[in-house]
Amino acid sequence: MLLTLVCGSIFFPGFFVLCAWGLHQALPQWKVIDCLTFSNRIVSSIQAVLASVSGLIILWSCNDVVNCRHWLAREYIWVLIPYMTYDLGAMYICYWYRNRGEDKKHSLAIFRNFLKHDRLMLMHHIFILIVLVPITQVIRGERGDFFVGCIFTAEFSTPFVSFGKILILWKKQRTFAYKLNGVLTLGTFFLFRILVFPFMYWSYGQQKELSLLQTPFHIPFLCNVINALLILPQLYWFALLCRKAAQMFDISQAKRDS
Repeated sequence: MLLTLVCGSIFFPGFFVLCAWGLHQALPQWKVIDCLTFSNRIVSSIQAVLASVSGLIILWSCNDVVNCRHWLAREYIWVLIPYMTYDLGAMYICYWYRNRGEDKKHSLAIFRNFLKHDRLMLMHHIFILIVLVPITQVIRGERGDFFVGCIFTAEFSTPFVSFGKILILWKKQRTFAYKLNGVLTLGTFFLFRILVFPFMYWSYGQQKELSLLQTPFHIPFLCNVINALLILPQLYWFALLCRKAAQMFDISQAKRDS
C-alpha cells in the first residue's frame, strides 16, 4: 500500500513535468500551455490504460461477482489516489497558463474561475477521493471486487478522449483520424461508462437468479445511490460528446453540399 502510494505520487507528477520539459526542449515553437496540455493528456492516457487493464483482469478472474477476491481491486486504489490528486493540480496549472494575466501571477479571481469552469470534473475527482475510496477500501469489507473492476474499466474511453484533444492541439480536426477517433470515443464511452452500470446489475441478477428490473430492489440502497451519483455526470458528458459529434457531421455535410 505505502509503496504503491509513494510510487504513484512520484510517477504521475514526475512524468508530467518531464514530458512537458522534453516537449519544450524538442519543440521550442510550441507554447508552454501546449506542452502542458499534451503532457497532461499523455499521463491521463497512461493511467487509463493501467486502470482498464486492471479492471479487465479482475473481471476475467472473478467467477463469483460478490465474494470472489482479486488483489488488484484494492491495490490499484492506491494508484488512483495519487493520480486524482495530481490531476487536480495539473488541471489548475493548465487553466492558469491558459488564462493568466500579463503579470503572470496567481490570483484569487483565476482560482474562482477555475472552480467554476471545471466544477463538474472537480466534483467528480473529489467524490472519488472522499467517497469511493473509503467505500472500496473499508466499508465494503471483503466483497465486491468484481464491481470495483467494472468501475476501473470506465477509463477505457479516456485515451480516445485524450487523443482527440491532442489532434485539436495539432489542428487536425478536419482529418479522417479525428472523425474516426470521435466515433471510437463515443462507442467506448457509451459502452464502458454508461452500459457498464446495467451490466453490473445484470451480472448480480444472473448470479442471484433475478431479473434486471428486480436487482435494484435486492441490493443495499447505498449501492443504488452511489451508482446514480456516478452515472449522472457520465450521461451529461456523453450528451456533450454527442452534440460535438453532431456538429462535426453538420460541418462535413455542409462542405459536401457546397
